[in-house]
Amino acid sequence: MQRRRALAILTITAAGIVAACSGDKSKTTDTAASATPATPAAAASAPGAAAAPAPGGKVIVVQLITDGTGNRFEPSKIEAHQGDVIRYTLQVGVHNVHFLPDSNPGKSGLPPASDMLQLPGQTYDLPVTFAPGEYYFQCDPHAALGMKGHLEVEKKKD
Repeated sequence: MQRRRALAILTITAAGIVAACSGDKSKTTDTAASATPATPAAAASAPGAAAAPAPGGKVIVVQLITDGTGNRFEPSKIEAHQGDVIRYTLQVGVHNVHFLPDSNPGKSGLPPASDMLQLPGQTYDLPVTFAPGEYYFQCDPHAALGMKGHLEVEKKKD
């Protein structure tokens, strides 16, 4: 009797976890596309939507990885110019990108946290429109495990 009850509880719990993780995507909102950032310059693309760099800009690819050595952005230190696009590309795991206001005091126009990237190859493009300076970002579920990054923005090339 106890085994049956434990099995039933386990089955119900597993079903709830699966439902929560794979919920109906049509009911979710795309925070990157629907939220209004503090300045229009910090708008980011929806997951999977490619953004084009400004003339003379480039696309900088940052991989989001989970493996035997941990969770990380690769590279975790990025130098970019205004007009570039940072393309966060999921390799393995479930990750997001978040420029927390607490980690970037005095900075305005930070984009909202990206949606969770869940499928290998899924991307999140972030046009670099920030003012020159240093910015810090993280993966929310793995920040305590050290999944953090540093972005240095330089003025747009002439």
